[in-house]
Amino acid sequence: MRISIFCLIISIAKFISAQNVTLYEQHNGRFDYTAIGNTLNIIENGAYFECSILTSSEANLFLESNQTVRSAYLYWAGSGEGDLDIKLNDNDISPIRTFSYSLDANRQFFSAFSDVTEIVQNHGNGTYILSELDNIDISDYYCSTGTNFAGWAIIVLYEDEDLPLNQINIYDGLEAVPNEISITLDNLNVLDVVGAKIGFIAWEGDISLAVEEYLSINGYVLSNPPLNPSTNAFNGTNSFTGESNMHNMDIDVYDIQNTINVGDTHATIQLTSGQDLVMVNCIITVLNSQLADATIEINEVETSCFSRKIILNYSVFNLNSTDILPAETPISFYINDILVAQTLTDQQLDIDESLSSSIEIEIGTDIGDQFEILAVVDDIGNGSGIIDEILENNNTQSILVELSTDGCTLFIPEGFSPNGDGLNDLFNIQGLYDEFLNHKLLIYNRHGTLIFEGNNNIKWDGTSNNGLGSNSGLLPVGTYFYVLYLNEENYNPITGWVYLNY
Repeated sequence: MRISIFCLIISIAKFISAQNVTLYEQHNGRFDYTAIGNTLNIIENGAYFECSILTSSEANLFLESNQTVRSAYLYWAGSGEGDLDIKLNDNDISPIRTFSYSLDANRQFFSAFSDVTEIVQNHGNGTYILSELDNIDISDYYCSTGTNFAGWAIIVLYEDEDLPLNQINIYDGLEAVPNEISITLDNLNVLDVVGAKIGFIAWEGDISLAVEEYLSINGYVLSNPPLNPSTNAFNGTNSFTGESNMHNMDIDVYDIQNTINVGDTHATIQLTSGQDLVMVNCIITVLNSQLADATIEINEVETSCFSRKIILNYSVFNLNSTDILPAETPISFYINDILVAQTLTDQQLDIDESLSSSIEIEIGTDIGDQFEILAVVDDIGNGSGIIDEILENNNTQSILVELSTDGCTLFIPEGFSPNGDGLNDLFNIQGLYDEFLNHKLLIYNRHGTLIFEGNNNIKWDGTSNNGLGSNSGLLPVGTYFYVLYLNEENYNPITGWVYLNY
């Protein structure tokens, strides 16, 4: 049995152990990709052919002057348990992630991945040499069955201001045939099928072996003749360079604009093989997708003693997007599914930009002192938005809030002097006027006569506004008795004496 190790293209950045092919990450912007690499097989493998495998090989990268490297990912693979310490242009490389598959008790295969972005950005165009890949198993278990191989590839994601805004989805895992596998690519957002494509890297594809070997998407068989006929997807070619002598590996890309439709959110990849073992390792899709992606983050909630007003500090982001987020994007705030406040963004956000702002919210008395507040960006107040986005399910964040009622202290002065010097001219009870909006203050003289009634808008200034002598100027120097009604639940009246002097 021949083996084709199939790497549906991808860029990846951290260790995962799952084997199912699933979405790993997205890139959004004026991006596209290319791929370079080379085989280490001297000739196409086979039971009666030369079984030697090289330990190094080279490939050339060429980008246009207006194409800037954004990310670069190296894959290497081969027969055996794996060689995980290699070099790229004399730089030591170790894998961030590894994958393995056992065909039987005697034959297993490996694939490894490393982020080489810095190396490629520094080196740029030119020759790349992968070396010291020298722990490849070429024992009789592999050579006698034509399953010995080794190779490498670098996926280069680049930015080009002349490109449309694209969404590049990256998937990863390790699934195998024969006889058939089906992989669902989710999190797609098809807005325009023009230029849509999918790329593949495959190991051990045999040009002379094609037994019921078909690769399809959504039921449409993929082909790219003459390099990749519909009946032989893995035949030692590179679609980017036109090479056809890459023994037992493929770097291929296919146009899929006739296989998907505007509005699609997923696609199904099917791979069949009547003889070859194919191990699917990675996939990349390129779709034109010019959309914003609004998210919101609650940074802090400010509360004050006894107050039912809160100040909510928040940030709105347009990350992971391919278009601007327009100004006046609505933001709504809910408590117990009830709308309590609304606002708008005051500026447009370009791709990867954010803004920070705040809003003051009065909490109704029908809401307890502890509650959860939900912030929703792109929401007009009924759960619906006005902006088409890449993702419509990442627009919310909630936070638990507790109003301050315990441990708050009123500071009542023992005296004041309303002499017009600007110092202590009022009986100023600190913590009262902003917190107990419904309070009532009563002032009595030493004979027990009520001489002043105050509230949140009327502070005692040393005059009388009640009974005899009201509005007749400042009261005499002396001690006066006060009764303060906070008019809040669980608070008793506060009484005491205050000295009035000039």
